[in-house]
Amino acid sequence: MENKIVELLIKHNLTITTAESCTGGLIAAALVNVPGVSGQLEEGYITYSNGAKEKLLGVSHETLEKYGAVSSQTAEEMAKGAKKAANADISIISTGIAGPDGGTKEKPVGLVYLACCLGDDTEVERHIFSGDRQEVRQSSVLAALALVEKMIRNSKDTRTVQ
Repeated sequence: MENKIVELLIKHNLTITTAESCTGGLIAAALVNVPGVSGQLEEGYITYSNGAKEKLLGVSHETLEKYGAVSSQTAEEMAKGAKKAANADISIISTGIAGPDGGTKEKPVGLVYLACCLGDDTEVERHIFSGDRQEVRQSSVLAALALVEKMIRNSKDTRTVQ
């Protein structure tokens, strides 16, 4: 999957950045596995704490207080903030609860929000993945890459028209 994403990024001359909480750099690592990605990926952020989300990505303190780090609102702000901070064409982010603890009835273990921002469009996806911590994180990476592919293929940006 990461090979396909890097091919699309190169084909459409797009740069990408990552901002990761629950995946802790696994999305960036998947992209870095592909030779030739250096022209498309300049930087990524691991924003595990709320303070890092605020400081590095510009997520508002109010959003974190009201909705929490694991929310569609925070995911959207992370995606927009990462894209802006890195001056990238596209961003992909993850925030979630990988487990084995930390879940609640409202926000169970395995709950992950992914968000992708391309141009003026941002899409947020809510997932509940099963499995242990590593399986939740790996499932998140695959879903994140699929979201990037979908955003590029559906983009109205003239550089990404098929």
